[in-house]
Parts: sequence; C-alpha cells; structure tokens
Amino acid sequence: MTATVDPGARRAVVRQSLSVGVATGAYGISFGALAVAAGLDTWQAMALSLLMFTGGSQFAFIGIIANGLHAAPAAIAASSMLGIRNGLYALELTHLLGVRGPRRVAAAHLTIDESTAVAVAQDEVGTSRMGFWLTGVTVFVLWNLSTLAGTLVGGHVGDPRTYGLDAAACAAFTALLWPRLRNRDAVAIAVVGAVVAVVLSPTMPPGIPVVAAAAASLLAWRTPRREQP
Repeated sequence: MTATVDPGARRAVVRQSLSVGVATGAYGISFGALAVAAGLDTWQAMALSLLMFTGGSQFAFIGIIANGLHAAPAAIAASSMLGIRNGLYALELTHLLGVRGPRRVAAAHLTIDESTAVAVAQDEVGTSRMGFWLTGVTVFVLWNLSTLAGTLVGGHVGDPRTYGLDAAACAAFTALLWPRLRNRDAVAIAVVGAVVAVVLSPTMPPGIPVVAAAAASLLAWRTPRREQP
C-alpha cells in the first residue's frame, strides 16, 4: 500500500502524523485528572479512553458524573453531535481507506478529528492512508498513556489546561491547514468556517460549532462562481 509512496511525501506525512498525534495525545492527561476529580478510579478512566476513545464524549460523560443529572441533557446533546460528526468522517473515509474485515473495525475506532484531518490533507491515496493509520494509532497510544498519567499525578499538577495543553491540538490543526490555503477560494472557505465556529462556540454545546462550520464551508465550496469577464 505504501511501497510506491515517494520518500519525500512519506517523510512529510510522518512528520504531520506524529506532530498532530503528540499534540492531541498529550491532552489526555487533562481527561485523566478530571476523571479522578469527578470520582472515577484509574481503571474506570482507562476503560473510557480504551473503549470510548472520543475525547469530547469522554469529557461530556465525566461532566455528568461531576455535576449530576441536571447536566445530562447538554452532555448528551454534545455527545450526539460529536457522534454525528464522526459518522460524517466515516462517509468521507470509507472509499479512501478501502478497508475490509477486522481492519474496518479498527479504522472505525480510529476515525477521529485528527486522523481524518491528516488523511484528507494529503494529495495521494497512499499518503492519505498512511497518515490516517499513523495519526490514529499515535493518538490512541498517547491518549491512553497520558490518561493513565493524569489519573496518577493529576491531583498534584492542578488543572492541566493551565499549561496550554487544550490549545496544542488546535495549534497542530492550524499548522496542518495552513499549507492547504493556496488560493483565494481556499482562504475564503477557511474564513467562513472559522467565523461560524467562533460565533457559535460561546453559546452552543461542544461539537455543534464544528458541524455548523463544516456545513457552512461545504456550502461555500459548492456555491457556483461567476466566470470572470
């Protein structure tokens, strides 16, 4: 699958995958610390990261535990939107990855924001597949290791968001997006998505701004453009 990939492209996708994976995986320490603070033990927190492996839904779950059932409607709504978002990712990746059997199950488990972003950012099928698998596995391994670390040392380091770990993944996505902005149309579509996300984020549950921004960007991309005279 990857034998025909150009060595330069291979190195580039490896750098992208590892940088995004490390930046995202490190944030798992925040989940581990908050999970313990909400009353879960180490094994319960680890089970969520191993089996659930959807950061936003994991945070929503411990939000219910920490704040009681009155927080359930917002958390369930947020988790549902995140699930819809991952379903849309799966539609995009089904033909790109071309997996069957057990590998299809593994691909479904690793279909997250980061693996999808790296995969669709590539220009060739070979590098897209490499980017998906390498990013997904890197995030999965590091997220679980940092979850364990968070449960063990979270009480001693305070809120991990103080150290900027919550911004690391966003910075990695920005770095991944930047080289793709090669013309005015791409810049305009990115601006539309960013504006929608920023406007909705203060008032909407997690997940909804991202879905709305993606929908707005898709509409902007599909809008017919007038021919220049």
